[in-house]
Formats: sequence, structure tokens, C-alpha cells
Amino acid sequence: MPTNTRTAQPGWERLIFSGMDHQGDFRRAALGSGIPGDEISRFSQHLRLTIGLSAGAGSPVGQFGGLPRLPVGMKWPSAGDIPLPLLLSVDCGALPRVDGFDLSADGTLLFFVNQEMDQEDGSGRYARVVYVPDGTDTAVPEAPSSECVREQLDVGAVLGAELPLWLQEGDEDWHEFWEDLDWEDMSPFQQKLFRYMEHDLPHLNELRALAHDLWPSGAAGVVIGGYADDEVINSIAEQTLAGREKAGKIPAIPIAQWPSRLEEEKHRLTSEWMSLASEARVYEEYCTSFVIRHDDLAAARVDKALAVTRFEAP
Repeated sequence: MPTNTRTAQPGWERLIFSGMDHQGDFRRAALGSGIPGDEISRFSQHLRLTIGLSAGAGSPVGQFGGLPRLPVGMKWPSAGDIPLPLLLSVDCGALPRVDGFDLSADGTLLFFVNQEMDQEDGSGRYARVVYVPDGTDTAVPEAPSSECVREQLDVGAVLGAELPLWLQEGDEDWHEFWEDLDWEDMSPFQQKLFRYMEHDLPHLNELRALAHDLWPSGAAGVVIGGYADDEVINSIAEQTLAGREKAGKIPAIPIAQWPSRLEEEKHRLTSEWMSLASEARVYEEYCTSFVIRHDDLAAARVDKALAVTRFEAP
């Protein structure tokens, strides 16, 4: 399995490309557009490929809902006496391989969650990720109740491209947002990012458009891989900083400096955490995001994944 590496420049991000040819495809296309090689390398540090799962999108790689195949003798996952419905199962061996996404090359991943309870509780006990290696003796257990079995839909996979929020285009195009700010109104960390985009990524718009042309994301019901949801990272960053303060590992952060420190901590965590699976947001429905540290995914410690469920109100 490919090994992730870190780069010296700019010093913040994990280099996601590590031996497959997605990097080569992108680099050749960008060089053909006249963009300098060193700028392509810098941009590629932030580019992550995702696997979008949708019903009817080619050969099946998994399914939404249905019944799980669990190791013989394993009970249906539950939180106490509350069974957890199966949200999704995927055949890892059938998924397209993605640079820097260290998912096991075989076996099955199963995602269980009671979305209503998970959204209300927030402790994570109402969600579970189970990995079943190939060669394991499995059986389909009897469902504890009909509420645990959602409609089964076979899903196919399509690759997409994703960038961190501060490099994305659209309504929250931070690049344009910062251009409209006075330099004095920026935090030191915002100034650092702005200088980086201005001086190190002058062809940002072209590179961004090229990535999405090569790997158009489309409308997927669930996305495997990519960047962790910003709200989830924000929560982890708040807890991390507060925990360091309480433990005396860092001096108390003045209230006026908290937003800037939080922003910097979130940026650091985006290279440590990634999305394992994230449901598309639909109004008046629950959606769940599972996030995991790179190192835990590489070691197949999927039980370390964190789940966050929201109800999308109109």
C-alpha cells in the first residue's frame, strides 16, 4: 500500500499523491496548459480525490441500506439495547484506488448509525464502523427490527476532486474574500495564507478548473474520502485547544485571539483528519459524516472513526 509523505513546502499539508498515476495525469494536463511544474506540485499537495457513490452509477461497489454480512457469531451492532441501522456497505476491493487514501485493498466496510439518536446525543455511541476482512466466515444476521433495515440500493463509484475550503471556489471563495479585506483587518494566519495563494499559486483558478474537469464530482449520495466536514473539524479544533489550555500545555488564549488560533488549528487538523464517508445534505433529512485520522485509516483502525449526524432544516 502506498505510503503518505510530507513535504517541506509550505510545511502544513500532507502530500496526497504517492505513487499512482492520478498525479501524473494531472501534472501532464497542467504542464500542457503552460503552468510551471513547481506551482503544479504545490497545488497538488492540497488536492484530494474522492469516491462518489450513487445508485445506477456503473458497476456496483456496495449498497445503501439492506442487510449486512457480519462475521459468524457477531451480534448486530447496537448501543445498549438500541440496534443501529445499516447505512452503507462497500466492497473495498471494488472501489477505485485513490492516491493517499489508505483504505484497505480488500474486505468490506459497513457503516451503522441510528441517525436520530446520534444527532441528539453527540457522543458517538450511536454510530459504528465495522471492517470485515476478505476470507472471514460471514452470515446475514436476522434484523432486530424492521426499523433497522433501510431500502437496499446498489451503488457505483465515480472519482471526484476536492480542495480545502480556503481554496474552493463558489459562494465561499476565500481567495476573493481576502482580496476585499484590508491587510490590517486580516489575522496573521490569514495574511500567511493570502501570501501563499498570491505568490505560490498565481494560476489557482486554472488549476482548480483543470482538477474538476478531470474528476467532476457530480451529485453523489455518499462521498468516500476527501476533506472532513468543516463543522466537524471546527468542533475537534475547539476541543483540542480547550484541552491543551486545561492541561497547561499552552498558555490561556485571550478571547480576542481565539478566532485566529482556532482557524490555524483547523488548518493543521485538515492534514491529520479526513472524511471516511459523508452523506450528501438534503433538506428535512438526517445526514451523517464519518471522519478518521489518516494514521488510523492506514492501520485499519476504523473503530476510531468519529460520526456526526445533523438534521438539515430548510
